Amino acid sequence: MTDRLDWPLEESREGEDLILFRARYDMRRHPLTDDVMKRIVLQSVDWVNVVALTDDDQAVMIRQFRFGVGYTTLEVPGGMVDPGEDPLTAAQRELMEETGYGGGSWDYLGAVEPNPAVQDNLCHHYLARGVRRQGPQALSGGEAIRLELMSTAAVIEASRSGEIKHALALSALSRVFQLWPLPFLHAGGAASGA
Repeated sequence: MTDRLDWPLEESREGEDLILFRARYDMRRHPLTDDVMKRIVLQSVDWVNVVALTDDDQAVMIRQFRFGVGYTTLEVPGGMVDPGEDPLTAAQRELMEETGYGGGSWDYLGAVEPNPAVQDNLCHHYLARGVRRQGPQALSGGEAIRLELMSTAAVIEASRSGEIKHALALSALSRVFQLWPLPFLHAGGAASGA
């Protein structure tokens, strides 16, 4: 057994522009066998997600179609950090653009790695308390988003029932609300040995 786990980089080549990502191909040396293997990295700017609460504790949620799964999801507002923009500014901008809500007091909830197996970015989570409607949505041409205000109890129930399945939204929400009793046992996904 060895404690060497890092795969030394031998070579790196830029790949295709995939709109939201840019592919990069890294040639990495296996720490145990010394074999050089080609690995893909999907490069992206950092992302942000916002748990936004009004003065009367309504959560500002959104519904939008997601191409990967092919249906409309329920999630928290969020988006991409523009080049040269700090994550807080991006979070405030995305909340305003997607919902028309802004203001309030903001707290940083930390960051997660969306998928470190193949991605190089972080998703930053924020809590915004006391937000209020400040204007209309300002959606880009590629967005169709419906705003939905939900009680804390409704958000927790949507998480428990599986209506909210977006992993990054659940990660952000779990930093604010106790979404599930522990241990979390989901009735719809029992594994079987047969």
